[in-house]
Amino acid sequence: MSHSGRTQRALADMLWFAAEIEEYVTARGEQNFYTDRPTQLVAEALLHRLGEAVSRLDRDSPTFIQDHPEIEWAKIKAMPNIVAHEYGFIDHRIFWRALSVSLPQDVAAIRRLVP
Repeated sequence: MSHSGRTQRALADMLWFAAEIEEYVTARGEQNFYTDRPTQLVAEALLHRLGEAVSRLDRDSPTFIQDHPEIEWAKIKAMPNIVAHEYGFIDHRIFWRALSVSLPQDVAAIRRLVP
């Protein structure tokens, strides 16, 4: 797969994982997220996958990330680490805002990059 092919694959993966976050997490509502442990686990797993997709993109096309600073790549990439290493100390309100506000803004910008 060419560089641009790998880039497009990583972007498509990010959009897929973000759509799953919308379907299985944010569409179920904020209160559900705070009280339903399985929903929290789904969010954590999908954020991990999103972070891995950004890592692939960074590894395969670092200039692509530099060329698109309107997307908060570093925050998307770091979120799984925060969840993994700060387990038990997660501020679910911050986590919810990241899923329901920040991520959709980044996803909208990513959609504009995908042909």
